[in-house]
Formats: sequence, structure tokens, C-alpha cells
Amino acid sequence: MKSCVDYLLHLADSALIIGQRNAEWCGQGPVLEEDIALANISLDHIGQARMLYQLVAEIEGGDVTEDRLAYFRGERDYRNYTLLELPHHAGLSAYARTDRDYAVTMTRNFLYSTLMLLVWDQLQNVANEQVAAIAAKSLKEVRYHLRHSADWLVRLGDGTAESNRRMQGALDYLMPFTQEFWSPSEMETAAAAAGYGVETWTLRDTWTELVSAKVAEATLTLPEVGGYVTEGKAQLHSEHLGYVLAEMQSLARAHPEAVW
Repeated sequence: MKSCVDYLLHLADSALIIGQRNAEWCGQGPVLEEDIALANISLDHIGQARMLYQLVAEIEGGDVTEDRLAYFRGERDYRNYTLLELPHHAGLSAYARTDRDYAVTMTRNFLYSTLMLLVWDQLQNVANEQVAAIAAKSLKEVRYHLRHSADWLVRLGDGTAESNRRMQGALDYLMPFTQEFWSPSEMETAAAAAGYGVETWTLRDTWTELVSAKVAEATLTLPEVGGYVTEGKAQLHSEHLGYVLAEMQSLARAHPEAVW
């Protein structure tokens, strides 16, 4: 059962961290409509995290709650993909002049939404009815997330020379982090065997086919990836997650017994 809990936390943490990252655009969006769209997408992710944390709390029992799981764990307890905790800019990119680059945000959302479209689709058929129900609801949401990010990928990739350059830079920067998607783990294997999860590595060919087609439509080039494989789902994170958690958890930790 521990592996199933770890797997559910992996899904929940990934949803919470990408939700928190996208929420950083609130009030900063390039246009009002996009500001609202990203806020809604963030709320979808946080809603998914809540359902999964509630399920973990039900399994664990005792004083475990969704709030405790979100706000009172340290970075070495989190199991999100490293891709999702990165800032909104390519740190080593020559064009990075601010701390927010819409090219990086949209490209990350596209890569992750494509993955989760396949994951939620598989999870809605697993034996555990609660996981299947969460997946069925989340699948409807991720279809919108993918359509939104893919539209921007094509619009900016096939736009001006400057927007194309930025989107290609974002794709080159982020693609190596997607290798973690396909890194097998004992928790995924055990969760799949117990009817709680899927082995994500089995989705690689379908994901690559979907991503390649949309990247080509955006007149971008899918880079070859290799080198170090990040290990966020194994609880080994970049220096960025601590800053995300520090801001996200500050109020709850400062006033742990506070109520409205």
C-alpha cells in the first residue's frame, strides 16, 4: 500500500506544483483573457491535487489531511516531476531578460498536458474506483489544458521570427526534463499491479507521436534529448522547489491553526 500512496502523492504533487507555477501569472498575463485562462487552469490542477490528497488522507488515516500534505511537508517529501518546478524562463537562454517568459510557460504546459491526457485516460480504467473517478473528471479538464497550450505553441511557433526563436529556445530547454517521464520506478510498477496506477514509460511512443505532430505544425524542431535524467518523482529536486514551497506554504506555516 505504501507504493500506492507514493504514486498518488506523485500525481498530487505534480498537479499542485504546476498549479502553483501557473498561478504566478495571475495579474501578470499578457492579455486579460490569458490571465483568466491561466488562473482557471491553475484551479483545475489544484482541484486535482485536492482530490488525490483527500484519497491519500483517507488511506493513511490519523491526523493526515489534504492541508497537511500540501502545506507541512518539506521539499524532500515531494514527488513532482522536476520539469514542473522550474521557473518561467530558461536560465541559460540569451533572451531571458525577465523572470517570466510565456514561451516557457506554454511549452511546459503543452508537454505536461500531452502526458497527462494519456495518463488520465489510462487511469480512468484502473481497478480502484476512486482513482478511476478522479481520472475521469481530470481527463475532461486536461483536454482543455492541452488545446489551450497547443494553440499557443502553433500560434507563437508559426508566428514572427522572434516568437519562433523564443518557442524553439523554450522547447530546447525543457525537452531534456521530459526524460523523467519515462524513467521506470518501483512505485509506478507496484501501483499499476495493485490497480491504482499506470506505468508511464509505456506511454512514451504515443506521447512522442502527439508532440512531434504539433511541434511540426508549429514549424519548430523537436530536439534530441539525452544526458542527466532528473529525479523529482524520486524526491531529488532542483534548487527551485524550495522557493516555490516557501511562498506557497508561508501563510499556513506562520498561522498553522488559523481559520477563516
